[in-house]
Amino acid sequence: MSFKVAIASSDGENVNQHFGKADHFLIFEIDDGNYKFLESRSIVPSCGGEETIDHTREQTMKLISDVKAVLVSNIGPQPIETLIANNIVPYMTSMNIDDALKELISLKKFKD
Repeated sequence: MSFKVAIASSDGENVNQHFGKADHFLIFEIDDGNYKFLESRSIVPSCGGEETIDHTREQTMKLISDVKAVLVSNIGPQPIETLIANNIVPYMTSMNIDDALKELISLKKFKD
């Protein structure tokens, strides 16, 4: 089973950004226990900026609507609810991207 994951990272090496402060997400594809980087998708952070938080969060959800999980260093309760309502699983972690993806692959939820 193949699926995509969005990762909030400021350095491309670690999961180290808050969901609402990320200005881009790194998109990875996981397939049969392996993963590969696909692309970087730029967004307007929902915490700050000129647009309203709700509008910006809606844009973020559209941008990552094809992913099954989002890995972030931190996330608030309302974005968690929004992600879950859109069938996207939020994960908070602060490890390097390789280790975070390996941990995600090991979870039973993503093996089926």
